[in-house]
Amino acid sequence: MRLVAARLVDGLPDEPTVVDVGSGAGGMALVLAEALAARGGGTLVLVDAVPELLDAATAAARKAAAYETDSHTTSVRVRPVLGDLSSEQPSSFLPTADLVWASGVVHHLPDQAAVVSALGASLAPGGLLALAEGGLDARFLPWDIGVGSPGLADRLSAARGEWFAHMREKIPGSVRLTKGWGAVLTTAGLRDVSAFSYLVDHPAPTPPQVRDWALAHVRRLAESCGERLHPADRAVLRDLLDSGHPAYLGARDDLFLLSANTVHTGRKA
Repeated sequence: MRLVAARLVDGLPDEPTVVDVGSGAGGMALVLAEALAARGGGTLVLVDAVPELLDAATAAARKAAAYETDSHTTSVRVRPVLGDLSSEQPSSFLPTADLVWASGVVHHLPDQAAVVSALGASLAPGGLLALAEGGLDARFLPWDIGVGSPGLADRLSAARGEWFAHMREKIPGSVRLTKGWGAVLTTAGLRDVSAFSYLVDHPAPTPPQVRDWALAHVRRLAESCGERLHPADRAVLRDLLDSGHPAYLGARDDLFLLSANTVHTGRKA
């Protein structure tokens, strides 16, 4: 993510304003703060609807900026903003920005194209909107894990796709997005529309953090889309999450993590 942050802030004006919409616990906020500090400073605005997450992101970003400048003071100003894109107009809480970053946020909102237009409108002339949406599903399991039928990873991916479609259908006022993100950015009036992808690649054997991620990921899949799986696969998921079972995921030394994430960008005229 550091390479992504550095790429996005490269070419911004001096002392830019950067907005991280849906900052969560601060994973991207941290590296954006580092990138801004490395290029001389700026303002980082963190936006989230959950106060606890916003506090965590703010603390992480401020610590990262101070560490990067090796001082108790920093040229990066970190400003938290409590805001909810699902119930408020972005113009009510977003400042004019040189860069707006939104990762995995827009697809949770009823009218995705309208939100993209609103985010684009918040940009300063020449400002950049960057949407991290889509890519390739994370792979982390061997094709045959020794329990159940081979190919569990493929069936999990298919079930997640069905869950996502159902999730979108249940959003009140949901509007289908029937074109790609690049076309959405173009329709929003942005220019120089482009995209790039980056890999997350941790080959086996992996550190404990990857095993922890795999366990958390399987738990989320079991909770969100387990009902869409065959009962035999649901039983396998229970075994994978059972620390007392021989198939326990956390005891495997052949887990890996490989995913591709895509960032779609467009610039305000």
